[in-house]
Amino acid sequence: MHSSTPLSRSSVRSLGLTLALVSAFAFGGSGTAAKPLIEAGLSSQHVVWLRVAGAALVLLPLAWRHRAAVLQRPGVLIGFGLLAVAGVQACYFAAIARIPVGVALLIEYLGPPLLLGYVRFVQRRPVSRGASIGAAVAVGGLACVVEVWNGLGFDPLGVLFALGAACCQVGYFVLADAGRRGERPIDPLAVSAYGLLVGAVVLTACTRPWTADWGVLAGQVTMNGHHVPALLPAAWMVLVATVLAYLTGVVAVQHLSPPVAGVVANLEAVVATVLAWVLLGEHLGLPQLVGGAMVLAGAFAAQSGKPADDPAPALDPAAAGPDPLPVAEAAGVRDQRPVQPNQSR
Repeated sequence: MHSSTPLSRSSVRSLGLTLALVSAFAFGGSGTAAKPLIEAGLSSQHVVWLRVAGAALVLLPLAWRHRAAVLQRPGVLIGFGLLAVAGVQACYFAAIARIPVGVALLIEYLGPPLLLGYVRFVQRRPVSRGASIGAAVAVGGLACVVEVWNGLGFDPLGVLFALGAACCQVGYFVLADAGRRGERPIDPLAVSAYGLLVGAVVLTACTRPWTADWGVLAGQVTMNGHHVPALLPAAWMVLVATVLAYLTGVVAVQHLSPPVAGVVANLEAVVATVLAWVLLGEHLGLPQLVGGAMVLAGAFAAQSGKPADDPAPALDPAAAGPDPLPVAEAAGVRDQRPVQPNQSR
C-alpha cells in the first residue's frame, strides 16, 4: 500500500476517505436506532449493553486472531474499553434518553476542543492559536445548543451525560494514539475488537442485563409515528452503527492522517441530527442549528489547525517517508520530538 507512484498514493487516499465517510455515516445512526428501543421500555444502560456486547460477539474471531495484543499492551486495551467504548456509549445513551439525539451528539463533539485543554494544561504542551480559537467557537456553539439564556432549555442531567461522553472521547483519542506508538504498537483492529470486548464485560457487571425485559425485541417500536419490528433498529445498531463503524473508522486512519480522518468524522454529528429529524421527528430550532454549526466548525478548527511554529529546521520533504501525525498534533499541537527521515509506521 506504500507504493511511491502518485497514482497509488491517490488511490490509497481515496480509499481512506471513502472508509472514513462510511464510518461517520454508520456512527451517526446509532442514537436514532437506539432511542426507539429506549422509549419502548429498555433502559439506556441495557441498550448500550446490547450494542457493545452484540458487536463484541461479532468481532470475537478478530479478537482471537490478534490475541497476542493482550500481552503486548494490556493497559491500552483495558483503558480503551473503559473510556472509548463503555464510557462514551453509556454516557451518550443516557443523554439521548433525556435530550434530543442531535443535541447530545453535538455536545459530545466538544471532545476535540477538550483534548486541547488536556494537552495544554495536563501535558503542558503548546497549542496553536487557530486551535484555541476553534475551541472557543465550539464552547460558544454549545451555549446556543442548550440555550443558556433560558436557564438551560434541556434537561441538565442529560447535558451532563453528554459532556461526560465528550470527556470519554478525549480518552479515545489519547489511547488510540498510544496504541499505535511505542516499541510494541498494536494493530488498530485489535484495539477496537478488545476494546469492545472489555467494554462488554464492564457493562455486563454494571448493568446486569439479565434483569432487562428483552421481550421488547420481539415486538414493535415507533419511529416518527410508524411501527417497525424492534429487531430492525437493534440489528442496525449492532452491525452497522458499531461493527461497521468501528472497523471502517480504524482502517481509515491507516490510510489518512489523523487530521483528515478527524475532520471527516465530524460528519457524524450532522448525520445524527438529520436522521433524528427525519426518523424520530426531533425538530431543532434556529438557535440549536446555529449552535450545532458552531460546534462543528470549532471541532474542525481544533483538529485541522496548523501546529505551533517550530524553531527546528524543516526536513527535506523528499527525504521523509510516510509518517502519520500523532493525535495531539492533529489537534493543533506541536510535536516536540525529533522526526527522523524515512520513519516507519
